[in-house]
Amino acid sequence: MTEDQRNERKNDPQPGDIARRDFVALSVTAGLAATAGTAAAAADVVETDVEIKTADGTCDAAFIHPKSGSHAGVLLWPDAFGLRPAMRGMAKRLAADGYSVLVPNPYYRVSKAPFTDASSFSFQNPADMAKLRPLMASVNAPGNGEKDAVAYVGFLDAQKEVDKSKKIGTQGYCMGGPLVMKTAAALPDRIGAGASFHGGGLVTDKPDSPHLLAPKIKARMYIGVASNDDARQPDAKDKLKEAFAAAKVSAEIEVYAGAMHGWCVPDMPTQNGAPIYNKADAERAWGKLLALYKAALA
Repeated sequence: MTEDQRNERKNDPQPGDIARRDFVALSVTAGLAATAGTAAAAADVVETDVEIKTADGTCDAAFIHPKSGSHAGVLLWPDAFGLRPAMRGMAKRLAADGYSVLVPNPYYRVSKAPFTDASSFSFQNPADMAKLRPLMASVNAPGNGEKDAVAYVGFLDAQKEVDKSKKIGTQGYCMGGPLVMKTAAALPDRIGAGASFHGGGLVTDKPDSPHLLAPKIKARMYIGVASNDDARQPDAKDKLKEAFAAAKVSAEIEVYAGAMHGWCVPDMPTQNGAPIYNKADAERAWGKLLALYKAALA
């Protein structure tokens, strides 16, 4: 997440007669319930804490899959708050739809999964930011995301619950968006689908900008853009479209009008007293994700 992404936000509509703090609480609670899925669905999946050897150490991760059978594998790249219950909930919901999902702690080089909940984090608090910056730097250092992707996909392919005759999908949120691009480019013959939701820094003016990886990608791609990210960088979507088109990569880029950076993740902190998480748009994004995987992970 960039400083502009953290600081920029359009005004949200008032929640009618509901007190704002109650509205926030209701929204977060509803989001958590939606992400976790029904109790029946959760009962049909298995969640295991695992350790994965990488080139730089040992990564703690969650591997979540249906109780029986082998299925297409998915690598879920978390947002800046990393591996935590909210991300595990997303993985459980995806597993209930028939996928074997790995959620790594992207910060394993410097810490075990450091957050259990993002809702109390303050981007205006220097102490909070001092904790977050070195964590993000550890995975975003040149080459680290690619090395990790190879290790994580290797782990998936070694599991009996993963059908290796099917392509692997990868999805990422905020910080995870560029890591999806790096994964698809590093493993073009294995990754069949990639989805970025409110990804930060997909297009930069640097020679290592993620959008320049398009010629190395063979996966079908979906990019969901937050409205305030689009307002801050209105040409990014066009550069992404041009890069994918030139590389003949099947891709859909969509701006979610009114949705703020972070809208898909239910435990996001509030901004200006209103929730970032947007259940309706999060559900629409989830539908796009499932349609992408159904079409591309064959």
